Amino acid sequence: MTLDAAYLRGSMAAILSVLQHSSCPENVFFHFVSSSSSSNLLSASLSASFPYLKFRVYHFDDLAVSGLISTSIRAALDCPLNYARNYLANLLPPCVRRVVYLDSDLVLVDDIAKLSATPLGDKTVLAAPEYCNANFTSYFTPSFWSNPSLSLTFEGREACYFNTGVMVIDLQRWRSGDYTTKIVEWMELQKRMRIYELGSLPPFLLVFAGYIAPVDHRWNQHGLGGDNFHGLCRDLHPGPVSLLHWSGKGKPWARLDANRPCPLDALWAPYDLLQTQFAIES
Repeated sequence: MTLDAAYLRGSMAAILSVLQHSSCPENVFFHFVSSSSSSNLLSASLSASFPYLKFRVYHFDDLAVSGLISTSIRAALDCPLNYARNYLANLLPPCVRRVVYLDSDLVLVDDIAKLSATPLGDKTVLAAPEYCNANFTSYFTPSFWSNPSLSLTFEGREACYFNTGVMVIDLQRWRSGDYTTKIVEWMELQKRMRIYELGSLPPFLLVFAGYIAPVDHRWNQHGLGGDNFHGLCRDLHPGPVSLLHWSGKGKPWARLDANRPCPLDALWAPYDLLQTQFAIES
């Protein structure tokens, strides 16, 4: 997970949810990536809230990616730390072979060991829930699709949208395939010609869409934060739930503090380690 002051409240709720629903919480080790100058204070906050938590904080240099970031449809998506997931294989020690990457705006209601055990087959680098009903073409600009060479990028690939907020990654295979460089090359092209609008997601789609292992949708009930513009309330998708994800503009802690929560924000509130001003009715 990434770690910063703005999302610390969400991160702590996510951590608590992982520990509460893990069959062996003592076996869970957290790797946090932080670009904040207050990393020591953030670490102290975690240690105070979770005295027995096994974790390590890795420093991410914003300058490594800031020159590659293009303005997206929402300012929050342009934070350099959003791109830290591109560099996990470089930041974490070589002995770390597989990780579960999680955004900070989610909670688990199931054992993370089940998600971590997702089969990746013999060659697959990452696994994530896919959404093949989504309009895949909308994630890239007309300039991308009208370019004869770029439009062939997904030729022969059964490419579907997947959300990068929940991923199982084989870091050893990532390192062997030098996938960080592949993602950076697309970001460099984006600086020269506008081929997408949505922050750090499209480079992942360009490199991995059609080549990932599937994860059941129960592990990413995403979109609970609404869209990227208004953050309106949304309902759960049909089916079982193992993970609730407030992707989108609206975050549950902000809506609770403003006394304008969505109904599903009540599912996040029990994991909030900071007292919420809003009293949730049963």
